[in-house]
Amino acid sequence: MGRTVAAAVASSPDLQLVAAVDPTSAGVKLSFGDGVEPVVIEPDLSALTAAAAEVAIDFTVARAAAANLAWLAAHDIHAVCGTTGLSDAEISELTVAFSRSDGPNAVLAANFAISAVLMIRLAAIAAPFFENIEIIELHHEHKVDAPSGTAVATAQAIDEARTRAGAGSLGADPTTTETMPGARGARSAGGVQLHAVRLAGLVAHQEVLFGTTGQSLTIRQDSYDRSSFMPGVLLAARKVASTPGFTRGLEALLGL
Repeated sequence: MGRTVAAAVASSPDLQLVAAVDPTSAGVKLSFGDGVEPVVIEPDLSALTAAAAEVAIDFTVARAAAANLAWLAAHDIHAVCGTTGLSDAEISELTVAFSRSDGPNAVLAANFAISAVLMIRLAAIAAPFFENIEIIELHHEHKVDAPSGTAVATAQAIDEARTRAGAGSLGADPTTTETMPGARGARSAGGVQLHAVRLAGLVAHQEVLFGTTGQSLTIRQDSYDRSSFMPGVLLAARKVASTPGFTRGLEALLGL
């Protein structure tokens, strides 16, 4: 993701890639073709202040992202973050860190694919009309957190939509015996069942299945390549400076 993001920024006529940070790849030169200045990957965040970076884009892991974003807030650099798995406590702390009226802003999104944002919105619209809802998320074999941040965000949006509509919790799970523990997956506060698949050959995919008497609805989103996330990442990079505070999700940036 880091290389894909770097290439996307470098190829955008209205953006400039001024630094790249990755302790595991320090010293590697990133080249993007004619007319674009190569960038050498640096080992620590101080490279961002040295390069006078205005916006930093974080795709790391949860244990690093919270510290990275706190550092960015302290150094007045806007943040765009696509790392999932941050705890509620960490998000609360970051919300405060990016809430200074004279400070930088941040956008945190579980998924930067525009189609995924629309999937979540469509799922929320459909949610009050069905008694049973399950989510199946499918990702590549290197994804370490489960369920995915997108699946969790989808379940939360469904729960909130049902609460607003007065639909209450979903029907109870009819399963009385799990012959293999965990077969029914996780369950959201409102009763949405979540299932995680990790499989080589996949990138990021999700199905939301809705069921009621005699009918069903399936909403599916597929990202076949990491380039699918770049329009959303670049949108956030362009708008974060004018979007005050700590923003979760791309919905506000898309006018949804």
